[in-house]
Amino acid sequence: MKRIYVILISLLLFSCTETKTLTTASPTPPESTLVPDGKLWSSLFHQKAAEYKALCLQAYNIARLRLDQAMEQPSSKPRAIITDIDETFLDNSPYAVRQALQGKDYDPATWQQWTDKGIADTLTGALAFFNYAASKHVEIFYITNRRVAEKNGTMENLIRYGFPYADSNHLVLRKDGSSKETRRQQVSATHDIILLIGDNLADFSPLFDGRKTTDQRADAVQQLAAEFGKKFIVLPNINYGGWEEAVYGGNYNLTPAQKDSAIKSNLKSF
Repeated sequence: MKRIYVILISLLLFSCTETKTLTTASPTPPESTLVPDGKLWSSLFHQKAAEYKALCLQAYNIARLRLDQAMEQPSSKPRAIITDIDETFLDNSPYAVRQALQGKDYDPATWQQWTDKGIADTLTGALAFFNYAASKHVEIFYITNRRVAEKNGTMENLIRYGFPYADSNHLVLRKDGSSKETRRQQVSATHDIILLIGDNLADFSPLFDGRKTTDQRADAVQQLAAEFGKKFIVLPNINYGGWEEAVYGGNYNLTPAQKDSAIKSNLKSF
């Protein structure tokens, strides 16, 4: 009997020791699994947040109100709306997610592989608004910084969802520099532009063209303050844009460590 007690006590001691060993030996997950990539956070907001959908609806509801007001005014030229495409009415967050999961950021080659598919979904409220504008005989000009090589996939995407004026005359792609001002002026020469819609401030004015600091961009916003919500309709984009480039000092081609440093140096804490 004494021998049995000795065996039982030994087993209990071993069990306690083993449990303690397993508990303390559990590995700490790598940092990458604890702190998701910034593009994953922003894409999660774009894809899942009802607040994001509400902001898109808010923008397009205001656009409709301003369109109706503009239609009450006489015009000697055909009326038109100039709109951007990406993150203004097409959602490219799946591309950002795919890149982030591979530890990568934007690059032209993989971006075109995505746009060639022509499958980007629409933002809430966008298609209904553009169809409403077309019903009022307001032409839609899609001025985008997608390149000419992306024309077929882009056109396929517009046609897939039935966007109005999806033709070569109204899809205005990037040929040279990124500034859209010359292309806007070309439309303005023949049409009365009643609204500009975009997610990046360079979609509205040349004041935001080129490399600008965050302070310069903020000053330009104040100069144009009366236009926002009136002639300029801004869609939210926390995934990328001129704001991000300004944080990086005008250079997207920084290393991840350099980007991390730039982000931290631009943040306020207490």
